[in-house]
Amino acid sequence: MTTRTSNELPTNETVLVTGGAGYIGSHAVLALQNNGCNVIVLDNLVYGHRDLIENTLGVELIEGDIGDYALLCELFQARKISAVIHFAAYAYVGESHDNPGKYYRNNVVCTLSLLEAMRDSGVKKIVFSSTCATYGEPDEVPITESQIQRPINPYGATKLTVERMLQDFDAAHGIKYVAFRYFNAAGADPQGRLGEDHSPETHLIPLVLQTAAGQRNAISIFGTDYPTPDGTCIRDYIHVSDLADAHILGLVYLTSGHDSEVFNLGNGTGFSVREVIDTARDITQKEIAVIESERRPGDPPMLVGSSEKAKSLLGWKPQYSDLKQIIEHAWQWHQKRHL
Repeated sequence: MTTRTSNELPTNETVLVTGGAGYIGSHAVLALQNNGCNVIVLDNLVYGHRDLIENTLGVELIEGDIGDYALLCELFQARKISAVIHFAAYAYVGESHDNPGKYYRNNVVCTLSLLEAMRDSGVKKIVFSSTCATYGEPDEVPITESQIQRPINPYGATKLTVERMLQDFDAAHGIKYVAFRYFNAAGADPQGRLGEDHSPETHLIPLVLQTAAGQRNAISIFGTDYPTPDGTCIRDYIHVSDLADAHILGLVYLTSGHDSEVFNLGNGTGFSVREVIDTARDITQKEIAVIESERRPGDPPMLVGSSEKAKSLLGWKPQYSDLKQIIEHAWQWHQKRHL
């Protein structure tokens, strides 16, 4: 099949980005701007950052919730929104175990309101931020889209539920979707405008960099006896700017009239916890103290995804697949953010 490149996205598109003030969402907003789109961000700012949207990117921010059906219908109709990129979700795996109701209400029930508002307003395209957590513990690595989805935490279960909702809304109402199952988003905008700033922070690379910067005493390695070359878990880290580019291509794919589809988004190469720490030491030229701890329940030895489908059908070409580049960009952002 013939694919279209990101510069073919119609410039008269007005795209609503839910959760656009967050980490991946803000990078997608930047990518949309670079492709000439009109962008409106809807974010309740529970975890998002107002300054990134209003000041850094200069995009209109509407403080509101995706569960607000009336607000959504008003936005869709008044602003002539033609597509949605949906990031707004809670995404802490541990918290989802402790408080599953919070995750089902926000990630599933509120997304249902979004889909109903799209249905009733005639908005027919949505790009959905899903997750590799829908697979659970994989039978084979690298993971392909055809593998059975058996999530092992409520977070992954909520994302899988939304994927099934999307299938049903497509069948019943013709709402076409692209769902991206991410692996580990990492890095920052290469020009240093945006980056990762969670509170609380749970991701390995920013935690390692916080340790390098003296903001943490040490980084913990959970398990050193896995059946991997250095005994630590291997994960697939993908640059956040490459993720953002994929969302543009997903929107192009739908605008071109293609049927709904799901895609993995990963680097295709795994890096161990020790590799991440050693690379960070090399880049920052800092000592990074390590505490070796017991394994955490439910941590598979290796999670690496195949993105061949996205490369083939979307023409997606990741630009920053090297771990050193990913950590360099993250360190640049971290230093700028905490000056």
